[in-house]
Amino acid sequence: MEIASKYNPAEVEEKWYKYWMDNKLFHSEPDSREPYTIVIPPPNVTGVLHMGHMLNNTIQDVLVRRARMQGKNACWVPGTDHASIATEAKVVNRLAAQGIKKNELSREEFLNHAWDWTHEHGGIILEQLKKLGASCDWDRTAFTMDEIRSESVLKVFCDLHDKGLIYRGVRMVNWDPKALTALSDEEVIHKEVTGKLYYLRYKIEGDPDGAYAVVATTRPETIMGDTAMCIHPDDPKNTHLKGKKVIVPLVGRAIPVIEDDYVDIEFGTGCLKVTPAHDVNDYMLGEKYNLPSIDIFNQDGTLNENGDRYVGMDRFEVRRQIEKDLEEAGLLEKMEPYTNKVGFSERTDAIIEPKLSMQWFLKMDDLARPALEAVEDGTIRFYPEKYKNTYRHWMENIKDWCISRQLWWGHRIPAYFLPQGGYVVAMSREEAFEKALEKVDYPLSIDDLKQDEDVLDTWFSSWLWPISVFDGINHPDNKEIAYYYPTSDLVTAPEIIFFWVARMIMAGYEYRKEPCFRNVYFTGIVRDKLGRKMSKSLGNSPDPIELMEKYGADGVRMGMLLTSPAGNDLPFDESVCEQGRNFNNKIWNAFRLIKGWETDDTIPQPETAKIAAEWFRSKLSETIAELDDLFSKYRLSEALMLLYKLFWDEFSAWYLEMIKPAYQQPIDTETYKITLSYFDALMRLLHPFMPFITEELWQALCDRKAGESIMTSLQPKQTPADKELLNDFETLKEVVAGVRTIRLEKNIPNKDELELQVIGQHNHQYNSVISKICRLSSVISVSEKQPGASGFLVGTIEYSIPLADKMDVEAELQKLKVELTYTEGFLQSVLKKLGNERFVQNAKPEIVEGERKKQADAESKIALLKENIAVLEK
Repeated sequence: MEIASKYNPAEVEEKWYKYWMDNKLFHSEPDSREPYTIVIPPPNVTGVLHMGHMLNNTIQDVLVRRARMQGKNACWVPGTDHASIATEAKVVNRLAAQGIKKNELSREEFLNHAWDWTHEHGGIILEQLKKLGASCDWDRTAFTMDEIRSESVLKVFCDLHDKGLIYRGVRMVNWDPKALTALSDEEVIHKEVTGKLYYLRYKIEGDPDGAYAVVATTRPETIMGDTAMCIHPDDPKNTHLKGKKVIVPLVGRAIPVIEDDYVDIEFGTGCLKVTPAHDVNDYMLGEKYNLPSIDIFNQDGTLNENGDRYVGMDRFEVRRQIEKDLEEAGLLEKMEPYTNKVGFSERTDAIIEPKLSMQWFLKMDDLARPALEAVEDGTIRFYPEKYKNTYRHWMENIKDWCISRQLWWGHRIPAYFLPQGGYVVAMSREEAFEKALEKVDYPLSIDDLKQDEDVLDTWFSSWLWPISVFDGINHPDNKEIAYYYPTSDLVTAPEIIFFWVARMIMAGYEYRKEPCFRNVYFTGIVRDKLGRKMSKSLGNSPDPIELMEKYGADGVRMGMLLTSPAGNDLPFDESVCEQGRNFNNKIWNAFRLIKGWETDDTIPQPETAKIAAEWFRSKLSETIAELDDLFSKYRLSEALMLLYKLFWDEFSAWYLEMIKPAYQQPIDTETYKITLSYFDALMRLLHPFMPFITEELWQALCDRKAGESIMTSLQPKQTPADKELLNDFETLKEVVAGVRTIRLEKNIPNKDELELQVIGQHNHQYNSVISKICRLSSVISVSEKQPGASGFLVGTIEYSIPLADKMDVEAELQKLKVELTYTEGFLQSVLKKLGNERFVQNAKPEIVEGERKKQADAESKIALLKENIAVLEK
């Protein structure tokens, strides 16, 4: 196989991905091997690849490819999420652009448009993942609204309802006025917002002096929904209000003053307006004191018929207008700037409106208990472990999950209402009719049943994902779920730890009585150089496809992984992709160098090559052991850096230098074979991180059979490493570095041979290696340093190179004297600082210790400079 002079990622990537797909190398079926399973965090069906997807899926691919090369039966299940809110919003916007409003369509007509959108956009992100090299089993691609997943969702709803865990009721929910649906607490993002604190005057009913109580509020537009004022029973400043009624400003309605220790005496005036329909805490007070609840908002955030003079106006428009009206009426005491946390919809970024609404809820307490224990006792492990605390806090304070959404796109709730009240829950209308006939004592037809209009929260399908992708809900005893479940690793972002991770664990224990995965690797957030989260709105996120076109998929994968330790944010800079591309070129050129050598069977293996081969075998083995340890701790960034250094430094800079033949000379066959075997091992170690270039070069190493691939070869095994040899080589490297420094400082060309003289117990068995790398004529032991020699220390051994015939002695003397003068001056400044008692007593011990080290280093350098000057002056 001929290798091009330059690496062309686009050509290589397309060729090998097609090869992998054609040979079904990603596909998995249950067999006798140990399974390794990952389920993809399903991206939104409407989505396109962004940098977060790139990071997350690269990590998954590394884990899957490595598992496959460890002899495991690796199965990575891909799929997409129907994303109710996001997709419905996209479809509504597209229809609006065509002049069509959602409410002008029937549900069926709207769903046809939604399915059209899904078929049009649904596969885009999965196709983009293929460009990244994702080795998913594409034959298993699932969709949260396909037939198997839909049946699973409905079956679980019916089951949980039958168990009494799903109930229906009017509760205070988070309402998104833009998406026109309820949201769970986890779908609300709280942000600090600077607004105003309004002090409103509520006149005391029947007070002859026209006295009033003052209430501080950030939401004056909700006063039309006030049904009480609340004071603290022990608040002395408001004792006069006990048992009284006050008049709601502008509205003129009298409301009672109630007492409850919920009120914060210190906030504002100690008086709290109670609006049970529009505040979760007010709602609880309303329940406690049996207060009426007046809903003043329409679903879109405009005021309804209870909105007095503001009917039909938007809530924030009302806030601006009511400020003026209160002021004109003399009912606004004062205003002041105020910063508080406000809830925003995670999907639409609209400010959430707390709203009383009839919704479906899932009781969470019993489901949460085994899921919390599993993480606490280490059955399921988090990487990094710090997320255990976040998980524990949420699980110990869990609230019932609002699972209904006021949308059309999604799994329609399988509840059917009866003409004279009540409902039945069933998998189908026909089954519901059978149940209804048993429940009612009046004539009933199947058409009399009205199915609930709402759909289930999108997460209600994805919490079943590790089970439903193997059809484990509909067929709990099938061979696939028995083999692939529990899954092995989950790779996800920490921001969905509650939305998804916790709920999957709950579903796993409820429906399989065991964990749904063993390990969770939390990725960080991809940020720009300024530390900002990458987003379309900021325009600071590069297009992943363009990045791959520019740097190659392997280059981008490597660039992202090098800067992404688990759980920590990734400070992305395009230069890391350039570093990845440069590494690809380094690998490519090293291979071309090796394959360009001619071999000669008659040449015996040189001593240098024997030593080099044994050293690199030990280095390789040592690295494999360290690599296994890093993978066991999910320290993928460090694992890649370890391999980067192994190839760039140890293999290319050292090993190849030690064994390469002289210019236009052949290499011995033994060394050549060993070198190819090392290159093979390096490609296999690097393959999970850089799948394309490693496949290209592994195939080119020797003739392969059709269908063979590096991805199904095994990872290199660890062999015993010669620790003494490895230590000796670290010393050898220091010697080489010393010789190279002298060449550089004295401007001695590499073609000039040098003699290396040694004073001390030097290990001469490596002389051939040092001589080859440093181009030495000889390495000899001497009793003392020669005049005009330049030297260096490695440990206690002194090395020197006679340079009398290669240097200008006077110029060198002058240079050494200048350096001596500078170093003596530096030493004096350090001694002056250490002679200052105040500095020594008050400075941190490590700073003082640092200065003492500077003193010792300077004194040592001065002694060496004086010695070198004395030698040259002889």
